Amino acid sequence: MEENAHLKYPHQENIIKNLENIIKNNSLANAYIFHGPDGIGKKEVAFQFINKLLNRNNCDFQIDKRIRENNHPDFSLIEPISLQKSSFVNRAIHKSNNTKNIQSIIRVDQIRNLRSFISKKSIESEKKIVLINDAHLLNEAASNCLLKTLEEPTNGLFILLTAEMNLLLDTIISRCQKVRFKTYSNQELKEFIKTNKSPELNQKIYKIEELIYLSNGSPGKLIENIKTWNTISSDIKEKINFPIKDISEVLILSRHIHEELDNYQQDLLINYVQLIWWKKIKNREIIQILEDLKQNIQRNIQPRLSWEVSLLKITLTIYPTAIG
Repeated sequence: MEENAHLKYPHQENIIKNLENIIKNNSLANAYIFHGPDGIGKKEVAFQFINKLLNRNNCDFQIDKRIRENNHPDFSLIEPISLQKSSFVNRAIHKSNNTKNIQSIIRVDQIRNLRSFISKKSIESEKKIVLINDAHLLNEAASNCLLKTLEEPTNGLFILLTAEMNLLLDTIISRCQKVRFKTYSNQELKEFIKTNKSPELNQKIYKIEELIYLSNGSPGKLIENIKTWNTISSDIKEKINFPIKDISEVLILSRHIHEELDNYQQDLLINYVQLIWWKKIKNREIIQILEDLKQNIQRNIQPRLSWEVSLLKITLTIYPTAIG
């Protein structure tokens, strides 16, 4: 998940202050891991940290723009390479324009290029700085290459961002200072909405309480949820407020969902339905049916048929005499 540039993350102020003190006291480590769920400010705080490191004299007023565009001689941003262009990508996934199911990795050649980058003398700064986004997507060869790079004395400083630190090599983790980013409470997410000027947050948001709950403490996820929710038609939203009794309407709704919504929209819709139907019915069997549906959608297993079968099962669970 891409974090929204320049959003304010007041929940991470203590981390920002600690990083500023590290610079002030000249007590930099060679490598850091910023870890925590996606969308809670890791990348934005990293950019702020790098900005201050590369621009200690505050002489370059374009430094922030140059860093974000990966256009600074002493900075390198490494991000996973999507395999979407591969001929092996399922056509249905590609057609949906939904990158959630597209495999991405950080390849060994990207890390090898880094070794060449940090071996050269800095041009404008004291150190070369490397930011690796989604570091848990390093493949095995890239992980081993990075480990060797971290073991060798260099003039480079590494910052790894990850939402799944458990997928990193233990030997890489042991060579990095760890900075943990905490999730937001629902109340803190409400404050986040008030303090940010993102277009998605400056309007009345239908079902905001539910969307906050489904964000799992992540401001970035909340904005993503709001954007996605606003793209789902009001007709579909109305029809999923409660399980449908009429079999023909179930089939019509399944067709509309399949034809109108991509995988990510469907995933959010299922999460929303799980939440509101549990509140209204409190039936664990229904929640499990929806969980199985979610797995099928994420794997792109006959989406329309999956919706039809799942919603029909739910209808017959709640209305046993619906077919008769």
